[in-house]
Amino acid sequence: MSTGVVTAARVTHDSGSVDQLAAASPENQEAAVTELLTVPDIEEAYVLSTCNRVEAYVVGSDHTVGRAALAEFFAAIDNEAVVTTDHDESLRHLLRVAAGLESVILGEDQIIGQVRTAYEDARDAGGIGSMLEAAVTKAIHVGERARTETAINEGVVSLGSAATRRAAREIPLEGATALVVGAGEMGQLAARSLATASVDELIVANRTVAHAAHLVDDIADETDATAASLEALDTVATRADVVVTATGSEEPILEPQHFEGQASEQVIVDLGQPRDVAPATATLPAVRIFDLDDLESITAETRDQRADAAREVESMIDREFDLLTEQYKRARADEAIAAMYESAERIKEREVETALSHLEGDEGSDEHREVVEAMADSLVNQLLAPPTKSLREAAAEDDWSTIHTALQLFDPEFGANDGPIAPPSMAAAVTGDTTTGDASLGATDDD
Repeated sequence: MSTGVVTAARVTHDSGSVDQLAAASPENQEAAVTELLTVPDIEEAYVLSTCNRVEAYVVGSDHTVGRAALAEFFAAIDNEAVVTTDHDESLRHLLRVAAGLESVILGEDQIIGQVRTAYEDARDAGGIGSMLEAAVTKAIHVGERARTETAINEGVVSLGSAATRRAAREIPLEGATALVVGAGEMGQLAARSLATASVDELIVANRTVAHAAHLVDDIADETDATAASLEALDTVATRADVVVTATGSEEPILEPQHFEGQASEQVIVDLGQPRDVAPATATLPAVRIFDLDDLESITAETRDQRADAAREVESMIDREFDLLTEQYKRARADEAIAAMYESAERIKEREVETALSHLEGDEGSDEHREVVEAMADSLVNQLLAPPTKSLREAAAEDDWSTIHTALQLFDPEFGANDGPIAPPSMAAAVTGDTTTGDASLGATDDD
């Protein structure tokens, strides 16, 4: 088990704008992990990058090292958009992310696959060690439990998914061509929902084409998707069977001329406020338009349903977080215990050979060796049983001073290059340094 601590930083849909998210997004997750691992004293790294979040987790000797590395990683982003957390809060947040509690759509399913893909990318880059192996696999486990044991991912609670359901009541979506206008938060939700509804083709049109392209990349595994500019609406609008609009425009961006000549039935769901679609468009015979008022009944029931499930998931996370911290404690105690037994084994082997050298030439030397080694093993086991018990109790009680002392006594390598085996507050108890203020396995920053 690593002797470091976890520090994390993130830019999300809650903390930053679409432009800040785009600026924070790395070229790819594996390259981002590789970049973080070049920072001195960073032992492990994990990066999760989606349309709605860029999160980086590092393991370093202490939080000062981790915060410095993450500050450099997010150097191009305004400080107010970056949320940085220490050990406990970072771990708990990762569990919440995988469970879908931090998603724009509460409990959405896509994030669990993204967490898993980011884990594979980080592992390929050499960023997954003992600390993050335990943390990320625990997060994936929690995410899977949340979705199989609760109703957190049932029904619809977002306007984006409600738009898809409304359209599906009017025409079959499987094999259809869909157009989403706007790549902001609501457009992203609508695009993801349509992609999972098995549309044959999805076009995302946006004023900034790069934002549309980023969203298209994110859903490319689900359907055939392309990005377009708003200027292309003249040609793509008539091709679409379903149109979902979600822009922040003050004026309508879709007029009747965008749909004139449409022969087949076309469904438009206007999520804009004010409206994205000019009212006169509703007079076209092949077009049916639905607005925000038409979606409220679809979202109200499942909004309450998922809120109840979220409380169940919160309790699940509390229990799984406790299990994760216990796992870290046992591993760190076992590290000290292993060092103690290895030190005793070296002494035992030396003394057994010394004792046997005085018995050479005796006819029963093989039997003597067996007897002497058995006696030495018994002495070692009996002598180390009480300190073994004490070290396990010390870990359970967060007594890192005792663990630290044991490693100093029995591990000749310990302390040469490593930092504290616990977060700064525990290290302060060992070294007498009272300048840090983290709690139990790492302080918690308020989000």
